[in-house]
Amino acid sequence: MEFKTLVFYALSTILVLSALCTITMRNPVHAALFLVLAFFTAGGVWMLLEAEFLAITLVLVYIGAVMVLFLFVVMMLDINIERLRKGFWSYLPVGLIVAGGIVFAMLKVLGGIRSEEAGTAAAANYSNTKELGRLIYTDYVYPFELAAVILLVAIVAAIALTLRRRSDSKHQDPAHQVAVKRNDRVRLVSMPAEKR
Repeated sequence: MEFKTLVFYALSTILVLSALCTITMRNPVHAALFLVLAFFTAGGVWMLLEAEFLAITLVLVYIGAVMVLFLFVVMMLDINIERLRKGFWSYLPVGLIVAGGIVFAMLKVLGGIRSEEAGTAAAANYSNTKELGRLIYTDYVYPFELAAVILLVAIVAAIALTLRRRSDSKHQDPAHQVAVKRNDRVRLVSMPAEKR
């Protein structure tokens, strides 16, 4: 067995196991950390496929930014796990139907790949980053813009979920801070000098 094939199987095994742990963990913080591991191993698989730009983007954007945001939101929301798990069995049939549809679509796509196309090597001056940029900004410009809008809505929703008023939290009022005069905060005291 070739070393590259061995690395692929190792990374794929870690990817599948961490994805399973992501959906089966009871603690949401642990689930998010297993999702980080899944993204990292998916980046390794993309490196093996010579898609370096996508691998670096996955590591920098998803692990470096999006997952930090996920962890921040999960820790700030203080989710009640027991209340979330109450409706698990009632939604299980719908979840299994959706999962079956996804598996069917994946098998359909993987069944249509020809083996002779997979072995073709790229030219020496070929740049997958240049080709990806050309495709994103010409053929797929509208889906790319739609994905940007969806991510913007997700960011606004995350901020709206964590920005709630609590009676026990301390907060600052900028209008009150600006309205304060110097005499309200600073008091000059005249003290005699000490003699030794």
